[in-house]
Amino acid sequence: MFTQTMSFLIRNLADFFVLLLLTRLYFQAAKVSFRHPLAHVVLSLTNWMVLPLRRVIPAAGRFDTTSFILAWFFAFLMHLLLLTLSPWPFILASPLSLAALMIAALLELVKMSLYLLFAAVIGQALMSWIAPYNPLMSVLNVLTAPFLRPLRRFIPPVGGVDITPLVLILLIQLLLNVFLSQLEPLVLQRVLIAA
Repeated sequence: MFTQTMSFLIRNLADFFVLLLLTRLYFQAAKVSFRHPLAHVVLSLTNWMVLPLRRVIPAAGRFDTTSFILAWFFAFLMHLLLLTLSPWPFILASPLSLAALMIAALLELVKMSLYLLFAAVIGQALMSWIAPYNPLMSVLNVLTAPFLRPLRRFIPPVGGVDITPLVLILLIQLLLNVFLSQLEPLVLQRVLIAA
């Protein structure tokens, strides 16, 4: 019971910080104004960890390197802590084990990025029907446009309705449930078990 509770808390806290940091990263890359209420909340919740490290880790153009490294660190720490709670003795000092944990952390970032995109597409679709002039629509449009635009070149509207958000949601689900769900356990199996 204790192990399950701790695993639940570790995973959810780590994912919360990973999502916040990735949201900050994507807002900055998409040039979302941090005066927007949602962007301001994300900024306020992440400044305490991003700003001190930014003195050491500079941004690479529009790419917020500090937020990316912190998100990766939280994902790495999550996998490491979950591994220590598991009943299997592992060899962390092995380069193969460390590489597997680093790759698993990157896969976690990909997974969380897909969840963010999924939420943005769903939010954009719902708000386009309910409240198309809501200030949040501009943020959602900026985040989803790079993914919907290429699909719109190949998929015409059906009966005047844009179905590209539905296609994008299906593609995201395919990536999450088929590829990533099978790839993550394969990577984590590379963590060496002590004999």
